[in-house]
Amino acid sequence: MEEKQTVRVLLADDQANVRHALHLLLEQEPDIIVVGEAADATGLLLTNSTHPADVLLLDWELPGLPLPQLLRLLRFERPSLQIIAMSSRPEAQIEALGTGAVAFLSKGAPPETVRSTLHNLKPLDT
Repeated sequence: MEEKQTVRVLLADDQANVRHALHLLLEQEPDIIVVGEAADATGLLLTNSTHPADVLLLDWELPGLPLPQLLRLLRFERPSLQIIAMSSRPEAQIEALGTGAVAFLSKGAPPETVRSTLHNLKPLDT
């Protein structure tokens, strides 16, 4: 039986209750570890540089920097970082996927959808 590789996840959302709920959900998964959290773009850039992650769950309305600039800085630091955009606005999906997110989640997505999205990610070609 093949052993699953641990997925390191970074959470970025300006709402503490959303970060907390995601953290609680993900800590139940044996192959997922939350390596850090951030409430704004500055905190995210600092956390991204000090806590290596495979996946970033990113609030698409995260305050601090325009999203295209933030994504460029994140990818410069970690080219293999996979970004899953989250928003309560369905129309954000097109922008997120067009700007480099590998997946999009509605902030109201059921826990199983969040889990399956993380488990179904494929490595990025860097």
